[in-house]
Amino acid sequence: MTSTAAPVRPPTQAARVQRGSGRVTAPLVGALVLVGWLLVLALWVRAADGSSGAGAALTALGRLAGLLGGYAVIVLVVLMARVPWVERGIGADRLARWHSRGGRWTVGLLTAHALLITWGYALSARAGVPAEAWRLVTRYPDVLAATVGLGLFLAVAAMSVRAARRRMAYETWYWLHFYTYLATALAFAHSFATGSAFIDDRLARVLWSLLYGVAAVAVLARFVTPVLLGLRHDVRIAAVHREAPGVVSVELSGRRLDRLGAQGGQFVRLRVLDRQGWWQSHPYSLSAPVTANRLRVTVKALGDESRRLAGLRPGTRMSLEGPYGALTAAVRTKPKVLLLGAGIGITPLRALFEELSGDVVLVHRAHRQQDLALRAEVELLAGRPGRVAHHVVGPRGGPRDVTHPVGLLALVPDVADRDVYLCGPDGFTAAARRALRVAGVPDRQVHAESFALDGRS
Repeated sequence: MTSTAAPVRPPTQAARVQRGSGRVTAPLVGALVLVGWLLVLALWVRAADGSSGAGAALTALGRLAGLLGGYAVIVLVVLMARVPWVERGIGADRLARWHSRGGRWTVGLLTAHALLITWGYALSARAGVPAEAWRLVTRYPDVLAATVGLGLFLAVAAMSVRAARRRMAYETWYWLHFYTYLATALAFAHSFATGSAFIDDRLARVLWSLLYGVAAVAVLARFVTPVLLGLRHDVRIAAVHREAPGVVSVELSGRRLDRLGAQGGQFVRLRVLDRQGWWQSHPYSLSAPVTANRLRVTVKALGDESRRLAGLRPGTRMSLEGPYGALTAAVRTKPKVLLLGAGIGITPLRALFEELSGDVVLVHRAHRQQDLALRAEVELLAGRPGRVAHHVVGPRGGPRDVTHPVGLLALVPDVADRDVYLCGPDGFTAAARRALRVAGVPDRQVHAESFALDGRS
């Protein structure tokens, strides 16, 4: 279906503010993190005792690694506490990548701290490393607790490796990450019990407590905010509709939902307020614009909770958190847009297809005709001026597919002149990025968020 493109309307004031805040947020967060690193280095220098020798040098490096690792824990907790202005300005996908990379550095620093301190103490005492390790664990206050905390960090890191993550239900992965809060508490207690930078330095203890206090407040707000939002907006299940095999749309009713400020391309986190679901939230993409009393998500049954949503009765109370995500009209840079999705990736793109102005092309691919969820709605929207929709069905690969430059250019010859919103499984998005690059689309014009990084359905 083709039609004449409508002129692009200038962005609204809200869109201009969000676009500007997105450019500012990442550098601002980076600057705050850097200030924290410098503060940690100052604490380390302040606590230096002037000792010399190989053992003292290793011990000093171990203390630095411990301080940096303890600070990195704070940064990771705050980044993933879903602070609204941080999440909306940077984007959930980008934050998840930062968290993943930062997690590896954090575990590495904490492991280096344990090894260097033990080795340094062993050299200074002229003892064997195993004997010194045993002495530290059994005789020094809170070292055993800190060892347990390090073990918890290592276990969570191992479970977060992509190969292990793919074999694990989202609910299991979500629950395991709660152990990082226990590990963080153990690390904090250990730093005050044995850390040379804190034992005799009241200012250092106050500053360190303030940093961990910020993290604690961010975590507390993460759990309290959705409950308050759910009560304020009286969010409940209104209806559940089947869209495709294993895919349902869940309509939620509520009060003043438009005041959430949700945009097409974003997602919310929902939890069912019953005995089974109150303790866990799950991210789901908005599949239609939010109105004053209606909000809709479209869900694929990928885990226990997403399957359970399909059977919930109207009137079931829900808590709501968000909206989150930066895959919105605010990142648009070109008059023309391509929305390119596969499978359940159609969910945020369908909402964007309705909200975006101007010349917008949507391409949705699936393995089978029956997997083209929301097809009727997409085709209805394609009847508007400036809207074109293509549905591609069949196995991925080959020159006719949209993940191949030839197939992509056949459907959208002017793709290089468009912003591209990309959404779908990892394999699809990786192949589509390669095709877009060959077709001449600069990376700065490709906007994507990965479902795999946050468990979204």
